[in-house]
Amino acid sequence: MVRFLIRAAIFLGTAALGLLVAALLLPDVTLSVSGFIVAVVVFALAQSLLAPFIFNVARKYASPLLGGIGLISTFVALLIASLFPGGLTISGIATWVLATLVVWIVTALGAWVLPILFLKDRQARHAPA
Repeated sequence: MVRFLIRAAIFLGTAALGLLVAALLLPDVTLSVSGFIVAVVVFALAQSLLAPFIFNVARKYASPLLGGIGLISTFVALLIASLFPGGLTISGIATWVLATLVVWIVTALGAWVLPILFLKDRQARHAPA
């Protein structure tokens, strides 16, 4: 259970970091302070629900798209998060593409590095000697 909570916290943290980095790097991405939490939670939920769904659909109907599942689910999750008023706003096609790439890279790196940092130490402490 603790491991699940740590992974959920890592996922929410990487989503928050990805959205913040996109807002800092791209002038046409705005993230309001009041809507930040909503944008992060909506994005994280959409991403976690859409990734397996899009993977299964792509595997069945469009296997060449399998490599881009992370990008596609990130884009759709950003789109859903931007539909909630007062949180995330992205303007322009180029900005949508760049925001998708930035958020995907940050969340992918975070999902790869943070479990190593947070869960490796926990496994080492609980491993039989």
